[in-house]
Amino acid sequence: MKHLTRFLTDDRGQDLIEYALMAGFVAVAAGALMPNVSNSISTVFSKIQSLLANAAGT
Repeated sequence: MKHLTRFLTDDRGQDLIEYALMAGFVAVAAGALMPNVSNSISTVFSKIQSLLANAAGT
């Protein structure tokens, strides 16, 4: 029970997730406001996805 409580109240790493979500939101908003940029954003996210898939070994 003590470990579960510690796990549920641990907020380390929370900032990193918030920054990643904010970066994703900004990218989506930029793609919506500037359609010619959306292809570049899509390419970047595709590269990140392939790098993460390779790192995970899939």
